[in-house]
Amino acid sequence: MSALQTSSLIFSSPSYSKRTNAAIHVPKLPNVRFTVPKQSSLTLTKQLVIEELNNLKQGFNTQNDESNNGRHHNATASTSAITAQLYAILEAVNDRVEMHDNIGQQRDNWNTLLLNSINMITLTATTIAGVAAAAAAPGTTLLALNVSSTLLFSAAAGILLVMNKIQPSQLAEEQRNASRLLRNIKTQIETVLALRSPTEFDVKNFMDKVLSLDKAYPLPLLGAMLEKFPQQYEPATWWPSKRSPKGQNESFQAGKKSNNGWNETLEEEMREVIQVVKTKDREDYERLGNLVLKINKALAISGPLLTGIAAVSSPFVGHGAWGGVLAVTAGALASAVNAFQHGGQVGMVFELYRNCGGAFKLVEEEIEATIAEENFERRVNGELFKLKLALKLGRSLSQLDELAAKSASSRANGTAIDEFASKLI
Repeated sequence: MSALQTSSLIFSSPSYSKRTNAAIHVPKLPNVRFTVPKQSSLTLTKQLVIEELNNLKQGFNTQNDESNNGRHHNATASTSAITAQLYAILEAVNDRVEMHDNIGQQRDNWNTLLLNSINMITLTATTIAGVAAAAAAPGTTLLALNVSSTLLFSAAAGILLVMNKIQPSQLAEEQRNASRLLRNIKTQIETVLALRSPTEFDVKNFMDKVLSLDKAYPLPLLGAMLEKFPQQYEPATWWPSKRSPKGQNESFQAGKKSNNGWNETLEEEMREVIQVVKTKDREDYERLGNLVLKINKALAISGPLLTGIAAVSSPFVGHGAWGGVLAVTAGALASAVNAFQHGGQVGMVFELYRNCGGAFKLVEEEIEATIAEENFERRVNGELFKLKLALKLGRSLSQLDELAAKSASSRANGTAIDEFASKLI
């Protein structure tokens, strides 16, 4: 206790307090200024060079970015222009489809109306001639009946000559074929626009196809109309005569580095299919086409000839037995011939054979052109090509293989194959 009191006295002592304050007092230090030495000229030059290089690098990168953006913009603008051109072709194709549909219906109506009119006129004239022959008696005048039948037979003969010249049923079939083929082109364009960006080759290719179709199936009757009675049967041709296989196959197979689905077995199968198409399908349609052409020529001559004979015989009805018989018989035969030719639409059948022959010719050219291309990357994919060919011929893939095997076996044995390539047409 006494020790604690002693300590408190010591701490409370004035002298101790002064000594303590003196001991913990820190004197104020003077302000000292530090000077940073200036950079040397070598260091300053190095810094300026580095800054200049950075500025050049930044400018170069900016220029590259602008150049890349410019090229991308130009490529986009070029693709947009090509796409716009393809859409313009698509609009023209749609318009042509509408025109061919309308004109085809009109020409089909021509065939029906003209046939009914000619037969009605011919049968009326024949009836008048028969009545005049039956009413013939000494002292009676048949001038009115003779003049009427002669005028009607003459009118029927004139209309029939025009009808046989233009062949309305054949014209209607031409427009139907053109409309179908134009719809096929329309589908191809829509497929290209849906699957990939179009190229300049696509524009040129579809333009050539449309113009070739215009030439193969013209709309005008005067000047551009196809010959209805050629010397011999020729298959229709509605595709461009010259096509670029490189451009065509680049549009399908850009950037591929392989056999592209092709091998020796597939090529041999395609060659066998060509042989069957040539020796069976095309020859058969050529034979039938020539036969129908001959029948149509005979009917086109017989109808007006019989009607003309009836017109010449009509004035002599009542002046002898042979006049009335000849006029009535010729008129009746003329009606039968006209009904068979235009009612049976023989011209349409001939055009149908022309179109089928053209389809087989196109198949041959496509296979030959594809196999002739040595670069597999420029060909259409082999599996896709085989699938399309099988569908065109109305066969499955296995049936197409069987056809090729049967053709190879028949040629090895020296016998003719007994099967047609197409099961569709």
